[in-house]
Amino acid sequence: MDYIKVNRDTWNKRTDLHTQSSFYNIPMFKNGRNSLNPIELALLPDVKDKSLLHLQCHFGQDTLSWARLGACVTGVDLSPTAIEYANELKQNLNLEATFIESNVYDFDAINQQLFDIVYTSYGVLNWLQDLNRWAKVIANSLQAGGTLCLVEFHSFNELLNGYSYFHDSEPTIEEEGTYTENCDGTKSKTVTWSHSISDIINSLIQAGLTIESFDEYPYSPYDCFEGLEYVHDKGYQLLHKGHQVPLVFSIKARKGC
Repeated sequence: MDYIKVNRDTWNKRTDLHTQSSFYNIPMFKNGRNSLNPIELALLPDVKDKSLLHLQCHFGQDTLSWARLGACVTGVDLSPTAIEYANELKQNLNLEATFIESNVYDFDAINQQLFDIVYTSYGVLNWLQDLNRWAKVIANSLQAGGTLCLVEFHSFNELLNGYSYFHDSEPTIEEEGTYTENCDGTKSKTVTWSHSISDIINSLIQAGLTIESFDEYPYSPYDCFEGLEYVHDKGYQLLHKGHQVPLVFSIKARKGC
């Protein structure tokens, strides 16, 4: 099975739904709303005039939010529909950005630029079969002293939802809808893999990056899982036997000089 093609087709369909959803709220974004969350803003407090590569950027809201904060941005995504809309969005907002249609692994072969920052976030790793290749792409894309900022949904929550915590060579293949409120019941095939936290960290270490921080959070900025409850000024939490479940983690890492 060509899992990249399968997932590309799914994300083409999802982009059409997502750009019309209140979850992404394009009208408010066009009016100046920043789509970034406090976690990533705290990890990257000053991006002005820095080159930033956003891997798996979807249709570019976060990418363009970094551009609004002064970064020189490049967004990469495997979906041509998403990249097409990202380019329309940047033109509409008169923002400077480069958007490239490519899956993560192929980007390494076509990229000729070194970046100050590589950023990737929220629902990206489960689409990747090989984290060691992913980490090498990050290391190869960073200039000496450059920073990786990863913010991702926590693998532990996936375990509670019935998925494996540990990596399996065989993927999970499902027919499922998307996570926005305007999902019309249409389902698409997805091919995903589980990755433990240790696998994620070790892939970055093996690629030559130095882990500077690793943090876990009991709140998600997004209401995109079953059973979440909103906590004022915090986000969404999930309780298991009365205790908070880790929903998000972040890693900041640096490439050596």
